[in-house]
Amino acid sequence: MARILQERAPLVRNASAAATELIREAIVDGRLPPGQRLKEEELARELGISRTPVREALLILQAEGLVDAAPNRGAVVRSHDADDLEDLYQLRALLEGYAARRAAASISEAAVAGLHASCERFESLIEGDVQELVKENLLFHNVILDASRSRRVAELVRKVIELPLVYRSYIWYSVEQRRISAHYHRQITRALEARDGERAELVMKEHVYEARDVLVSKVREAEERE
Repeated sequence: MARILQERAPLVRNASAAATELIREAIVDGRLPPGQRLKEEELARELGISRTPVREALLILQAEGLVDAAPNRGAVVRSHDADDLEDLYQLRALLEGYAARRAAASISEAAVAGLHASCERFESLIEGDVQELVKENLLFHNVILDASRSRRVAELVRKVIELPLVYRSYIWYSVEQRRISAHYHRQITRALEARDGERAELVMKEHVYEARDVLVSKVREAEERE
């Protein structure tokens, strides 16, 4: 099993919450890939805690849709086929488009400045580390979710986004596709800065659909080879 702890501080206070966070992070950044078995004993040993909080963490992640569990099989990182992912991205486009429209009406100057800074960092990572690119992309989208001022929408979007991130679509992006993604970030930021909700929603949807096309085509190719 991939290492989950990388020079992290010991788990304190709520062990199950801390274990949930660490395992979730390892799934989302790809250290625990789709289909990976999650053995309670191994996870507990690596995290330095008992099996009970690990078991609780896996139940939470199962409820979130990141983990599957079956009798006599144990827990595994959830896998999705191309049709599942296409459906998820359709939902993501609708939700994030709506969030961008809402954000345009109330986003602060500080948040807009943060988006511009994120665009700069994203562009500097185009030919660099994939994990850092994924983190910067998530930060960009989270700023917009926070600016939408709808906790319900933010919770729904984050649940939909985490599953595709398990597949780390940026791994499959060419440098040119990463540049296209950076261009969308710039266009979304400008629309929000102009308080143009209609354009922010439209460009956000286009951005999500572009990501969907890359990911789904790669997963379909993999399915056809099986």
